[in-house]
Amino acid sequence: MVIRKLEVYKPTIFKAEQSYYDKDAADMAVNFINCLKHTKGEWFGKNFDLIDWQEQIIRDVFGTMKPNGYRQFNTAYIEIAKKQGKSELAAAVALLLTCGDFEHGGEVYGCAADRQQASIVFDVAVDMVEQSPALKARFKPVLSQKRLIYKPLGSFYQVLSAEAYTKHGLNVHGVVFDELHAQPNRRLYDVMTHGSGAARKQPLYFLITTAGNDQHSICYEVHQKAKDVLEGRKVDPTFYPVIYGAEEDDDWTDPEVWKKANPSLGITVDIEKVEQACESAKQNPAEENLFRQLRLNQWVKQSVRWMPMEKWDRCGLPVDPERLIGRECYAGLDLSSTTDITAFVLIFPPEYEEDKYVILPYFWIPEENIRQRVDRDRVPYDVWEQQGHMQTTEGNVVHYAYIEKFIEELGKKYNIKEIAFDRWGAVQMTQNLEGLGFTVVPFGQGFKDMSPSSKELMKLTLEEKLAHGGHPVLRWMMDNIHVRTDPAGNIKPDKEKSTEKIDGAVATIMALDRAIRRSGSSDSVYDGRGLIVF
Repeated sequence: MVIRKLEVYKPTIFKAEQSYYDKDAADMAVNFINCLKHTKGEWFGKNFDLIDWQEQIIRDVFGTMKPNGYRQFNTAYIEIAKKQGKSELAAAVALLLTCGDFEHGGEVYGCAADRQQASIVFDVAVDMVEQSPALKARFKPVLSQKRLIYKPLGSFYQVLSAEAYTKHGLNVHGVVFDELHAQPNRRLYDVMTHGSGAARKQPLYFLITTAGNDQHSICYEVHQKAKDVLEGRKVDPTFYPVIYGAEEDDDWTDPEVWKKANPSLGITVDIEKVEQACESAKQNPAEENLFRQLRLNQWVKQSVRWMPMEKWDRCGLPVDPERLIGRECYAGLDLSSTTDITAFVLIFPPEYEEDKYVILPYFWIPEENIRQRVDRDRVPYDVWEQQGHMQTTEGNVVHYAYIEKFIEELGKKYNIKEIAFDRWGAVQMTQNLEGLGFTVVPFGQGFKDMSPSSKELMKLTLEEKLAHGGHPVLRWMMDNIHVRTDPAGNIKPDKEKSTEKIDGAVATIMALDRAIRRSGSSDSVYDGRGLIVF
C-alpha cells in the first residue's frame, strides 16, 4: 500500500488574531512521530509516516502559536470512524507531550472509560518506546503502575482510571482521552480539563473518539461544540475540531460516502471489510446502526435500532383523512404525564386484500412549555405545531378534557370500534370515554400483549403494507424505539432505554393489535396463523 503524504500544508482556519504558524515547531512534531514505529499487524516495525489527515492535525495543533510563542490550541477534538489508526496516533501524541515539549515535571495522562481501555493506548506507547533505541535509553517503564517516566525531564505518561474524585490536584500538561464517547459520566472529563492544567503554559487535551449513541453524554456535548465551531456558530480559538463522518441524510450504502468517514480507507482499512460490514447491515436491520456508528462515524440513537427507517419511509404514501370518513378503525391511546406528549393513533384495516393498513396519528403537548421543550430536547415541537402535525392544549399541563372532546368529534367522523389504552394513569379518561359511548380495552405493556403486534408492525413495514403519510412526529418516535427481548424471543418497546419519546409508536402497536384481532372476524389472526417470529 502507498502511504498518502501531505505534500502542501494548508493551515486550518481557526487561527486567533495575531497567531502564527511556526513551521519549525510543526516539523519537530511531525519528525518526532515519523521516527516512531508501528506496533501492530502488517505495519509492525515500520516507520509511522503520518497519513495526510494525521499530519494536518499534528501541524495545526503543534504549529499554530500565540504571539507569546506557546500553542494556541489547548483542546483538540478528533472524531473519526474505527480502524483509522486512532490508538497509534494517540500514543504518539502522548509520547510527544511527555518528552517533546521539554516540560520539566510534565504530567501526561491517558484516560478512557476504564483502565483497560486506557491501557490500550499506553501499551502501544510502550511498544513504540521499545522499538526506539533513543527513547528506550531515556524512558523508564513502571508497568505495574502503567507509567512511563522520561528521565531527562522528570516527566511521565500514566494511565488513569475513572474514579474522578481522586484526581483533584493533578498538575496536568497533557491528557489523551481515548473513546470519549464511552465515558459513563462527565466527572473525569471535568476534573482533567477544568483547572487541572492552570499552572502549565500550554496544556493540551487531545480527545480522540468514534461517534457514540448517548446524546446526553459529555462526548455529545463536545461533539456539538465541535460542529458549532466548524460551522461558524461559535468561536473558540483554543478549541481545534476535526470530524470525519457521514451526514445524516447521506446514503450509508454508497462507497463515496464511506470515504468521508474513513480517510485511511485503502491504507489501514480494507474496503472489502467495509463492503462486507455494509452487506451484513443490509441483511440485518439491527446491524445498521452499528455500521453507521462505527464505520461512518454517525451519532445514532441507540446501539441497536429496531425500526429500519428506510423501510418505514417507503410506507409514507399520502393519507387523506376525508376519504376515511365512515371507515371502521381501531385506536391506541398512550396517555402522557400531565406535562408530556399524549398520543392517539387510529388504524384503518384494509377493506380489500390489496389495500394497506392506514395510520392516522394525533399528538398533544402543553402550550406553555413547548418553547422550553424545544430548547431542552432540541426537537422541533414548535415547527410541528405550526405545520399541524402536533396540537397544543391550553396551560402548562395536558388538558385531558380537551383531548376527550377531540376524540368524541373523531368518533362522529370515523367508526372507532375500540380504543386500546395503557392501564397506568388512564383510569379517569377511559371512564369518561366509556361515558361517551366508546368501547375501551385495557392493554398490558408486557411481553405477552406487546410482542405479537410489535412483530406484526415490523412485518407490515417490511412488506410495505402500511400507509402513514410520512407523519414527522410518528416517524421521529418510530426512529427512537429500542426493544427489549425476553428469553423466549418476545419483544416489547422499552421506554427506559429508548433515547427519546415513543408514545406514538406504542399507541400504534396497541391500535394495530386491536385492528388485527377484531377486524373482519371474531377470531384472532394470530390464532389462525400463529405469531410472526424474526
